[in-house]
Amino acid sequence: MIYHSTRDEKLTAAPARAVLEGIAPDGGLYVCDPGKLDFDWQGTLQKDTMSMAADILGVLLPDFQDMNGLVRASYAGKFASDDLTPLVPVGERYVLELYHGPTSAFKDVALSVLPRLVSAAAKQEGAGDVVILTATSGDTGKAALEGFHDVPGTRIMVFYPAGGVSPVQEAQMVTQEGGNVRVCAIRGNFDDAQTGVKNVFAACKGKELHGAVLSSANSINIGRLAPQVVYYFRAYADLVQTGRIRVGEKVHFVVPTGNFGDILAGYFAKRMGLPVGRLVCASNANDVLTEFISTGVYDRRRPFYKTTSPSMDILVSSNLERLLYLLSEGDCGYVAGLMEQLNREGHYQVSPRLLERLQAEFDCACCDDAGAAEVIRRLWQEQHYLCDPHTAVAWSAAEQVRLEDGAPVVVLSTASPYKFPAAVLGALEGGCDGDEFAMMERLHRLTGTEVPRNLAGLQGRTVRHRDVIDKEQMLDYVLAEVMRS
Repeated sequence: MIYHSTRDEKLTAAPARAVLEGIAPDGGLYVCDPGKLDFDWQGTLQKDTMSMAADILGVLLPDFQDMNGLVRASYAGKFASDDLTPLVPVGERYVLELYHGPTSAFKDVALSVLPRLVSAAAKQEGAGDVVILTATSGDTGKAALEGFHDVPGTRIMVFYPAGGVSPVQEAQMVTQEGGNVRVCAIRGNFDDAQTGVKNVFAACKGKELHGAVLSSANSINIGRLAPQVVYYFRAYADLVQTGRIRVGEKVHFVVPTGNFGDILAGYFAKRMGLPVGRLVCASNANDVLTEFISTGVYDRRRPFYKTTSPSMDILVSSNLERLLYLLSEGDCGYVAGLMEQLNREGHYQVSPRLLERLQAEFDCACCDDAGAAEVIRRLWQEQHYLCDPHTAVAWSAAEQVRLEDGAPVVVLSTASPYKFPAAVLGALEGGCDGDEFAMMERLHRLTGTEVPRNLAGLQGRTVRHRDVIDKEQMLDYVLAEVMRS
């Protein structure tokens, strides 16, 4: 199987090369049509999670050897259980808990695997050191650092918006140990950091980098996106095994998303055969995706809001480019034109036909901070279930869209509530003060729920990364690190 750029089908790469490069040479994203893959989706439902992951990654990334061993080595001992992502009934819906990994965020599912994929790809391709560049709105950064720190033959640089992540998320990153890691704050928002990383890739094209190869841990990298497909199959299999559905019956998924990677993984699963019903895109006050799915207009020229769900504080959703490719039936020229218009004018509008196809697959809804707080409070009072603000946004979207055809509704939960203790505690008590570590303990006493070990141990750890730069300095910052012997 060969991947190619969303913007030019002639720019091709084998899967290992696509993972190693992270982004195509023209700035497009590497893509294939998962609907054209020969995959026994019903057979994989009978397997345990590790074997299921090996099946799915094996068909999406077929040139990696011993995918079964790679998967098991990636996950063994890192998650609370070998099931990785438990499905929990909450009222009449289900919550897919994706945060039981080493950093208490859904990114762990993919970023536990990606370092091994990158290392294997570098070996297959005969590459030198791989330098991972990552922009983060909060969770990707720590999960990537956890996965890549001290991995031989790799270095990782994480950029995050100064003041744009929660104090707990920032503490997770700036205390990261490892001889091959750098963490740097950007004066700006996540979109500035993400655009800066893409600009670095473009600027370094063709440059001599002392044998190093630049790659990415963001979901622009197909090696990051592919493992996320697995938990949609896992959730479906769990519903079959409990007797809630029979094989072939549909399931709806509601996904809190900013960069469109998590929900795109669900669409990949559907094109691979999984009977996914509606995919509901849940946004916070930065509702650019809600407008797009409702109208076909994508417009990033809008106010940027810092919210209690910072991982969705994004106005440029990179993975949407892959969806545009698939919904346009592989029209790379059309996709390239839209991306050029977005870059030049800050907006674009898709054709009526593409909008029709989009709305045939996706629903959407948005929820502001006040609405998320109300959901957190109500879910705790009525269901004794504690959730974080991102999950609350998705729960609100599930209520707004009202999928009432009897099919199960699965809400994806992307982070532990203890990653956002101020927002959660404020929702439950109506106000809070003090530092977030004290709030963690207060939330624990109030609810009796367990503080994840990796978060409880953060307080008092040495701050190792203090760099703060302007977004215009990112290229020089990266080149200085790459050229460092």
